[in-house]
Amino acid sequence: MKAKLGMSPIAWWNDDLVELSDDVSLEECLRQSRSAGFTGMEKGRRFPDDPATMLPILKAADVTLCGGWFSGTLVDEDLSANKDRIAPMIELFKAVDAPCIVYGEVGQSIQGKRDVPLSRKPKLSEDEMKAYARKVTQFGEWCAEQGMPLSYHHHMAAVVETEPELDAFMAASGEGIPLLLDAGHLAFAGGDVLRAIDRHHARINHVHVKDIRRSVVDGLDRNKQSFLDAVALGAFTVPGDGSLDFAAIVQRFADHGYEGWFVVEAEQDPVANPPLKMAQVGHAELMRVMTAAGYSVETKGFPKD
Repeated sequence: MKAKLGMSPIAWWNDDLVELSDDVSLEECLRQSRSAGFTGMEKGRRFPDDPATMLPILKAADVTLCGGWFSGTLVDEDLSANKDRIAPMIELFKAVDAPCIVYGEVGQSIQGKRDVPLSRKPKLSEDEMKAYARKVTQFGEWCAEQGMPLSYHHHMAAVVETEPELDAFMAASGEGIPLLLDAGHLAFAGGDVLRAIDRHHARINHVHVKDIRRSVVDGLDRNKQSFLDAVALGAFTVPGDGSLDFAAIVQRFADHGYEGWFVVEAEQDPVANPPLKMAQVGHAELMRVMTAAGYSVETKGFPKD
């Protein structure tokens, strides 16, 4: 089985908490992640939106674009508004041969609101969840028709956060909207990562190998503290530095025949947790557990002519 290892630039630049950002260039971010062994990087705010500008940067760094976040609003807004906003991103991702666009629902979400506690996350009724899931499926089908598949990201503080919410969304949605399984977000929400992989493996097309620090997560007062408070306190980290058993998680993906990207996404204070060091820790742990699970990990970066 074949796998590719990527990283998210959120370890260097945090879009929601500017104070948790390292003042490094895109080129330096790519250099550090590639030196740690990662062959892919998801899109961040310092990436250019013009493929003619992006491709030479990726080529020089020997890194491919392995995904990127789209802030969807389908829970509140219509399909046409989201189609208009994602259309340029689809063309960009096609031009640089990215595997998918990550759909993250920000409608009604409190994930970017420092003053709103975790307990006040949005919740959909059964009928609302069914309608939402059908709408997202339509959107996913349309994006695939344009030549770029989506990957739906369940997320803390959003409308699909908990394991029961994920199950309800998956039951009401269709194959037109594949799933991004994020181990850290699901564990933070109290879910069982292995059970979710067993239930939804047929729709998983992208994986975030985010770890959590259990002591931080369990110590939160969810009636007072927000998602961003949790991030600032160090709730997330890379595999090998946290509390999740990635040997078991990766083995479960292997058991179901998953092949593709495993992306380290770990937002935390870059001063206390230097991104290069964290990248090295995460890559070493993933190579250990992936080798044990029987994966052959791709070592080539940017495709050579």
